[in-house]
Amino acid sequence: MCQQIEREYVVINLSREAEIATRVRIAGTSEVRRKGLLGANGLAMDSGLWIAPCEAIHTFGMKMPIDAIFLDEHFCVTKIAQVLRPWRLAVCMRAASVLELEMGTIARTQTAVGDRLVFRAEAAIRERETVADKVL
Repeated sequence: MCQQIEREYVVINLSREAEIATRVRIAGTSEVRRKGLLGANGLAMDSGLWIAPCEAIHTFGMKMPIDAIFLDEHFCVTKIAQVLRPWRLAVCMRAASVLELEMGTIARTQTAVGDRLVFRAEAAIRERETVADKVL
């Protein structure tokens, strides 16, 4: 049986040249998507959960409010939900995925509908930084 390697991503808002989060995990399996952030006491600063595919989320049973960014298949923001409190729903039928983030991230980064995001594998970024440090 193959074990799935958990990869983290850095998410950057290209439109605003802002770093949204540096430790984003992907919820790529049905089991992980169903669990999402349920049971979590909070999100660490600069972390998040990318749920794909996804066009609707709920915060039933969650212990904290979150921010959510809905993305189309080109990673353009189609909807934002700021300070989504527990026991709420958020839906965007045009979305291909949803990025769940620490409350306040959308306001801090000024992310808006129409912005374009990019996801970069964190390991690749760390590897380039390590190589650059060795060269210097």
